[in-house]
Amino acid sequence: MVAQKKLFILLSLLCGKNLTQLSMFKFTLSIVFLVPLLSLSQTPCSSGMAGSFPCDGYDLQSHLTLSSLSASSGNDSWGWTDPLDGTEYALMGLNNGIAFIDISDPVNPIYLGKLPTHSDPSLWRDVKVYNNYAFVVSEASSHGMQVFDLTRLRNVASPPETFTEDAYYGGFGHCHNIAINEDTGYAYAIGTSTFGGGPHFIDISDPLNPVAAGGYSGSNYTHDAQIITYNGPDTDYTGHEIFFGSNEDRVVIVDVTNKANPQLIKTINYANVSYTHQCWLTDDRNYLLVGDELDESNFGFNTRTLVFDVSDLDTAAWDFDYFANIPSIDHNGYVVGDKYYLASYTGGIRVLDISDIANQNISEVGFFDTYPSNNSANFDGVWNVYPFFGSGNIVISDLDDGFFVVKESLVDNIDPVAVCQSYTASLDANGQAIIAGSDVDGGSSDNSGFFTLSVSPNTFNCSDIGGPITVTLTVTDPSGNTDTCTTEVTIVDDMGPTFSCYSNETVAYDTGNPYYTLPNYVLNNDVTATDNCTSNLTITQDPVAGTQLTVGTYTISFEATDDEGNTSTCSFELTVLEELGVGDYTLEKGLVIYPNPASNQVNILSKFEKINHIELYDISGKRLLDLDQLDFSNYTINTSALSKGVYFVKLNQQLSKKIIIN
Repeated sequence: MVAQKKLFILLSLLCGKNLTQLSMFKFTLSIVFLVPLLSLSQTPCSSGMAGSFPCDGYDLQSHLTLSSLSASSGNDSWGWTDPLDGTEYALMGLNNGIAFIDISDPVNPIYLGKLPTHSDPSLWRDVKVYNNYAFVVSEASSHGMQVFDLTRLRNVASPPETFTEDAYYGGFGHCHNIAINEDTGYAYAIGTSTFGGGPHFIDISDPLNPVAAGGYSGSNYTHDAQIITYNGPDTDYTGHEIFFGSNEDRVVIVDVTNKANPQLIKTINYANVSYTHQCWLTDDRNYLLVGDELDESNFGFNTRTLVFDVSDLDTAAWDFDYFANIPSIDHNGYVVGDKYYLASYTGGIRVLDISDIANQNISEVGFFDTYPSNNSANFDGVWNVYPFFGSGNIVISDLDDGFFVVKESLVDNIDPVAVCQSYTASLDANGQAIIAGSDVDGGSSDNSGFFTLSVSPNTFNCSDIGGPITVTLTVTDPSGNTDTCTTEVTIVDDMGPTFSCYSNETVAYDTGNPYYTLPNYVLNNDVTATDNCTSNLTITQDPVAGTQLTVGTYTISFEATDDEGNTSTCSFELTVLEELGVGDYTLEKGLVIYPNPASNQVNILSKFEKINHIELYDISGKRLLDLDQLDFSNYTINTSALSKGVYFVKLNQQLSKKIIIN
């Protein structure tokens, strides 16, 4: 980071501005860091150290260097838990894209690959997750918002892969941050060039088709925000969508329920302001924890966390300050239960007990320091911490040193409580059904608030229809304690057979007969059907094979029923025309059609009866010519424009003759 700090000093001299005014989060630049370290495996925190890293109560699970991620600097991080099987994936921002890392085995993480930046590399990148999709923004020019389908991570054949975005939103260019309210399906792009730098609203309820939904410019630039569907103590706003924004020199609370008319509720100021950077609510919504990114370096005090009383949104105000025992700069912090997990740059992550926050009591209960050199007020070390995984795994993204997974080393001997419910699963088109633990979970719980679910067996096929089948649900907490329960799963097949039907067709009478004999389309394999479970389907034909049809159009229908009673049908149209046989150029009434086969023209001669109506059909039954009110004994049809094939000429609406064009 020496090069970065020298560059900021140089920019300060050139522009006549101080470091505060040139806050690193209002600028876009690319810095190259070369920190070639090897990956580490699980290392317990013992006597204040986990290997070379200072710690207190948190074990090192694993570490991936920037070089192993093919990057030169790190930034934001987030996480996704696959709802199908509970697999945990970490998403880490890099200068050149977003890395996807499978941490289902946190001691042996798998780097699955990277979604490259949409435009240029940048020090700043941010990512959030909604409905199994990742939404990525960056300070890079013309980057916009990338959308990535996280379910693609389930089957990565040859990691690491280079991924492509699944959708793109270009309603803005550069963007510092993104926040998402998962309850409403709205994303909030923070720090763009739109709406004066205020939040840019995007409807992402259909993740692959993001739609602009307005914005809010009433409080100028917002640097970071948390948006919730409010269920806090202030009943005036129950059910409203409330925006808590960190706006450089103040905190703003805005009601964004009506996207077309956001309403400012409260602006909160505080003493010794330098750069209002990020905020997060306590779970009971009574308090807002705020970090000022530059107050430590500008005022010389230790890491400060500001606590605001927001129990009444209209009168929200500063309550008290908590000071840590080190001078490092605070960056991003998040609340899980009674703990506040703070990314503290050179100080690593700091874990604070906020259970007695109502009495203005906060205390540090643990830390993991990824930057052992010092705890000074510099922009080195931890950028972000993600503490929301159900397993208790905590992801740390470090600007200089890459990707870390740590976990609390406290021992929990209390088993979770498994609660089951019965479930009915339908087989798919391949005759298979896969269930997740959540399908048979009836309300399991654990004292930690976190647990994972697995069910066995979880894969079923056609042989399992009926039942019920007994399955076992296993509930596992972060400390490895388990509990199980059993329930019954019923497998059903409610999918009918799939037909490969016949195409519409025009046919002629049988040779020498005044009718057409309907064939057995099923026996001839012209009509087939398959089923996900039944191998030998019974297919019926209506009318039945052997039926003699005269001139007209008929619907030929088929029905198949599988062993479970599911029925499917198909049909096609059959048109029957009367035919005078090929090579029989004269009729008893004196009709002659020649030449046959023909090329450029066909001549029609009737010795005894005038021709008053001529129709021409192709083999599919499409009428190509319809001449009425004629009065000829001799007529010529120009066939030069016709393709090679079989056609039917129908005369006076009573006689048909097949002709061949070659």
